[in-house]
Parts: sequence; structure tokens; C-alpha cells
Amino acid sequence: MLSAFGRAFRTPDLRRKLLFTLAIITIFRLGAFIPSPGVSYQNVQQCLQNGQTSGGIYQLVNLFSGGALLQVSVFALGIMPYITASIIVQLLRVVIPRFQELYDEGASGQSKLTQYTRYLTIALGLLNATTLVSLARSGQLLPNCQLPVIPDDSIITTILIVITLTAGTGLIMWMGELVTEKGVGNGMSLLIFTSIVSSFPTSLGAIWTSQGPGTFFMVLVIGLLTVAAVVFVEQSQRRIPVQYAKRMIGRRTVGGTSTYIPIKVNMAGVVPVIFASSMLYLPGLISQFNQPKPGEAMAPWVEWINNNLTRGDHPIYMVLYFAMIVFFTYFYVAITFNPEEVSDNMKKYGGFIPGIRAGKPTADYLQYVLSRITLPGAMYLGFVALIPLVALVLINANQNFPFGGTSILIMVGVGLETVKQIDAQLQQRHYEGLLR
Repeated sequence: MLSAFGRAFRTPDLRRKLLFTLAIITIFRLGAFIPSPGVSYQNVQQCLQNGQTSGGIYQLVNLFSGGALLQVSVFALGIMPYITASIIVQLLRVVIPRFQELYDEGASGQSKLTQYTRYLTIALGLLNATTLVSLARSGQLLPNCQLPVIPDDSIITTILIVITLTAGTGLIMWMGELVTEKGVGNGMSLLIFTSIVSSFPTSLGAIWTSQGPGTFFMVLVIGLLTVAAVVFVEQSQRRIPVQYAKRMIGRRTVGGTSTYIPIKVNMAGVVPVIFASSMLYLPGLISQFNQPKPGEAMAPWVEWINNNLTRGDHPIYMVLYFAMIVFFTYFYVAITFNPEEVSDNMKKYGGFIPGIRAGKPTADYLQYVLSRITLPGAMYLGFVALIPLVALVLINANQNFPFGGTSILIMVGVGLETVKQIDAQLQQRHYEGLLR
């Protein structure tokens, strides 16, 4: 393995790409610690050191920003606005026919969709920045901290912070695209990977301090087993054989080849987990806007939401979380994989599945396979997402448990994809990849 990395850095072109990627990652991490103008860095650090913050509903965004959200740094919003914009544009292809037409046009149409995603990212960044500054001014961002995050809450300071946070979102998006173009791997995914990995030392150290070495080593064992299981499932796929008939084009005979359609067990990736987390956040948000005034009794439905849907260790929360992940897995797979479109493309180029007639029977067969292979994928996503919640019940380490849920899915997926790209580039130059 070490010799393989040595070959990678001895290859001038690949070395240049790796160093460029590492430089962008370094800048991204430095930005997570630069405070926004008008934010009291000392007060924020004192609140974080004293543990007077829970993160609460912003735990997912804080994870994707590498802890920069609760510090209100220039990169506080992280990559989350871009992720949300990408998902929205992808879902709009089903609702708006024009978006689907642009997608079908190829590179030119998809470049326009990318431009729409950029505009929507800036708009969402502006909205999220306004919300974050409002929470910081009112004290709800760090609810248990009495020190002011923004001492000067004048309108000029507020506008300056909002502009800074929005500009930070645009800069992160630009850096991610630079890594994709000139570096190694997908830039946006690598920035998310960096944010998640950066929290591991702190999380493991907190477990060692609060729970002791026994729990610490138990967490490491669970983490290794979880990573192994996630790698196994992420690499698993059902290969549907496809045969292409021979055709005469001029004087040449083309076709007659055999290939396959790879259908992954987890085709939806981490998107269903993000959807389910966002949907379960809504009841808590609604209840916050319906809190009783001093001296008044709390409404029964607000009390029920506060007791059952705001704590991750509650059985009702866990059951709803698991069920929504299963539902969104089927929903997202149905949007992203169209059996009829695949069947039409196969028929157009003379391809067929052995034993299955072309046309509608092929589409029905693909739908049959897809619906059944999605079930274990959905169950797998649900169980992995519940690992931090179960850890909260067993060892009281939800906030500090790093091996589970969204973090482990993103880490393994991005790591595997990046290693594959480095391996492919090494094989082009040395006929020997990164992994043997």
C-alpha cells in the first residue's frame, strides 16, 4: 500500500492533482475557524468549551460544516446549501418537463442545470445565513449559553455577517468545483468527507473522557464492524446480463457483445437519511413556534411532540425515522432509475436481456428486480442510521458517536470512489493500480 502511494506521488501529473486537492482541503478547514465579522470569538469558544451547547436540530448541518456552524465562522453554512440545491434541481426534473429536456440534451443541457443549481445555492445560502444570524442574535443557536454570540446586533453588523456567510457558501462551491476539475475525486464529496473526518478525534476523545477506556474500545470495535458492513453493501450489486445483437453498418459488423446492467443494493446513497432527518425536524420546528406564554398551559399536541419527536432515544422517534428512511429510499430510487427509459435505450441499440422480450416486458422485469433489491438496501440504510440513536440509549454517546448514520455512509462512499479514481489513473500510467 505504501509503495502504491509512493508511485502516485512519483507520477508528476497525479502528484500535482493530489497536492492541489490537499491545498483546497487545507483552505477549507482554515475557513472553519475564521470567525465572521461581528461575532465574539471568545464568547463562542467559552460556550463550546463548557459544553453549553447541544447543537439540537442543527446537528446535521454542523456535521457537514465540520463544526463551523456553531462557531459562526465564515464557512459556517458549509456545503449544505449546495447539497439541498442539487437535490431540489434533481427532483424538479420530475415536476418540470423543461428540466428533464435539458438533462436529456447531454453536456450542454446539464451545464445549464448546473448553473441553475449554483443560483439556487446562493439563494439558499442567503436564506440559511439570515436564519443563522437570527438564531445567534436571539440566543437560540447556543440555548444554554448566557454569553452573547453577536455583542453588536445593529442592522449594519447583521447585514455584514449575512453577506459574509453567503459569500463563504459561494467560495466553498467554487473550491469544490475546482477540485472536481483539477484535482482528484468529486470536490463537493471530498469537502463533506473532510468535514466529517475532522470531528472524529474530538468525538473519540470525548468518549474516552466521559465513558472510560472500556467504552472507547467498544466503540472502536463497533466502528470497524460497521465500516466493514457498509463497504460490503456499498460494493454489492445485482448484474443483469444484456446481449447486443450483431448489426451490419456499411461493410462492418458491430454488436454481438455481452455486458450487464449493474443495479446497486443501495442506489439511493445517503439522500433518504437526509430527507428523513429533515422531515422529523419539522414537527419540532412547528412546536417551537407554538410555545405557550408565561402562565398559560401548553397545548396537548405541542407537549406530545416535545416528549416523543424531539428526542432521538424515544421509541416512537426511532420507528418513524426507520419507516421514513425506507419510504424515501423507494421514492428516490423511483425518481433516479427509470426502467422504461433503460428499456427504450436497450431496444434502440439492439440490446436485450436473455429470456426477456424487448420493450415493455424488459421494463417490467427491470422494475421487478429493482423493487426487490431496494428492500434490503432500505433496511440497511435504516439500521445504519439508527446506530447513533441506539448508542445514545446504551452508552449515552449520541453526540460523540462517530461511527454511524449519515457520517459513516458518506465517509465510506467518498473514500471508495476517490480510491477508485486514483487507482484508474495509476493503471493508465503504470499498468498497476493502487490496490492489488
